[in-house]
This record gives sequence, structure tokens and C-alpha cells, in this order.
Amino acid sequence: MKKFALIGAAGYIAPRHMKAIKDTGNILVAAIDRCDSVGIIDSYFPEAHFFTEFERFDRHIDKLKRKGEQIDYVSITTPNYLHDAHIRWALRSGADAICEKPLVLNPWNIDALAEIEKETGKKVYNILQLRLHPSIIALKEKVQKELQENPNKVYDINLTYLTSRGKWYFISWKGDEKKSGGIATNIGVHFYDMLSWIFGEVQENIVHIKTEYANAGFLKLKHANVRWFLSVIYDYIPEHIKAKGQRTYRSITVDGQEIEFSGGFTELHTRSYEEILKGNGFGLDEARKSIEIVSTIRNLEPVGLKGEWHPFCKKVEG
Repeated sequence: MKKFALIGAAGYIAPRHMKAIKDTGNILVAAIDRCDSVGIIDSYFPEAHFFTEFERFDRHIDKLKRKGEQIDYVSITTPNYLHDAHIRWALRSGADAICEKPLVLNPWNIDALAEIEKETGKKVYNILQLRLHPSIIALKEKVQKELQENPNKVYDINLTYLTSRGKWYFISWKGDEKKSGGIATNIGVHFYDMLSWIFGEVQENIVHIKTEYANAGFLKLKHANVRWFLSVIYDYIPEHIKAKGQRTYRSITVDGQEIEFSGGFTELHTRSYEEILKGNGFGLDEARKSIEIVSTIRNLEPVGLKGEWHPFCKKVEG
């Protein structure tokens, strides 16, 4: 049984990590969050020690280490801009780190973490759960087979991800680009990871639209031309989705064919933990491509509706 600590216990994604720790037969020893609305812990590990001040949390973890009760893993589900610091703390505390996406905000942060991995002998793992989704695995296998027959094939892809958020989103850290990295980083990074994992290296990266509530652009990968559109407001949800009372819409078409992956997400964190515990998790090198993509998007100026743009862009421009 492995011992875990959790940094960021009150957020949206934290319960998936608690569940993954429990489902894999391990124990959460301690957790911290400056917000104390963490009653969800009772559903998984009611005996876990909880802290709202990092200094006391640090002292507790250090005390355990000195007693020979070392924490094995630190799970990190804090705001994006804090991931880097919390990963470094985990490694220097003698634990491996399991961090939510995006791993960090900038590629050079990965370089620094690689040095600390070497110094400490500990490992950083990133949750890249789409790589474990059955539909995405099937797509990768299909593409690999087709590329063996036609190595020069280039696919035409439309990616649309609309996940409606209320006014709170823009007040929270998620609405602050310096803290979240912006929409493309906060809600798009796992899609860029998945696409570059399947279709190869980035050859061109263009941003058509960049507002606080919608981003859109064009990615030319080695084997795909990708038009993408991301938004966090309800207005762009298709009417047939609204009619169902739903506030989220995901769509990926490959050469005009829809890839169905709307379900199958609930157990992917547990699957991720299972692979990490077997030593097969996704490390710094696997995370690098997607971080490079979102960092570039963040620093590009939008060009407007020029070139190959996503059809949803008209809704913003209009």
C-alpha cells in the first residue's frame, strides 16, 4: 500500500484523484487546501490529516519522513500556475509527483523539473487521460495502420470543445491568463496532447481568434490539418445540445467522420494511477509537446479569419 498526499483538495478535479487513490488500494495520508470546503474527503479517506496552511502541511510531511513513514506520491490539483512549485516541493520531499494537466505553463519549466528529477531521483507524472480512452486508442491504431499503407497521408480534422462556465469562471483564477494560461491551456491542452500524439509534430501554429471566452486556430501537424475552436460560454452550444439540457459539447471529426468519445471518462484517472503505479505513467517528455503548443498559442497574435478557419469562428466574428 502506497502513501499519498494531496495538494489542492477542494477543487473540481480533486475527487477523481481521491477515488483513484482508493480504487488502486492505496491511502491518502494528508491533504491541503486554503479552502476548507473539503467534506468530499469523508467519502474516501475520513482519517486523512487536513491542513489549510502550507507551512503546517510541510511540517507534517517532514515529520512523517523523519519517522520512517515517507510519503510515496504527492498528487497535485492546484491552480495551473502553482503546479511547477508544488511539483518541485514534492520531489524535494522525497516523493514522486502526479500532476493534473497542464503540467506547467511554459516549456522551460519542464527543463527545470528535469534537472530536479535528476537531483532527487524522483519522477514527475502528468495526467494525460485521453491517451487511455478506448476510442482515442482505437483512432491511433487506425491512423498508424493507414500511415503504414500511405506514409504521406494528411488528415482533415475539426475539433470543437464547448464547456459552458458561469460568471464565476472569469472571476476565479481560471479567468486570469497569468494563472490559468488562458482558455487554450486550461481546457484545450489535453486535446492538443492527444492530436500531436496521434498525428505527429507541429509544423505550423496559427491563432485566428483569441478572446477571454473563445479561442480558435489552425494547427498543421505532420499528418493532419486541424481547425480548432474552444469556448467557455453557453452561447455557442448547438441548439440540439441545448434542447437536451446539456452545457457541454465535444466534437472531433477526422476526414468528416465523427469520433465518438463523449463517454468513458469517469474511470480514466483510476486507469492513469494504475499505469503510474506500474511505472508506465506519462512523464516530462510526454507532456512537452502539448505545453509547447499552448505556450505558443498564448503568445501569438490572432490573425482573424484568414486561411483555414473553423466554421464556429463566424459566430464570434459575427
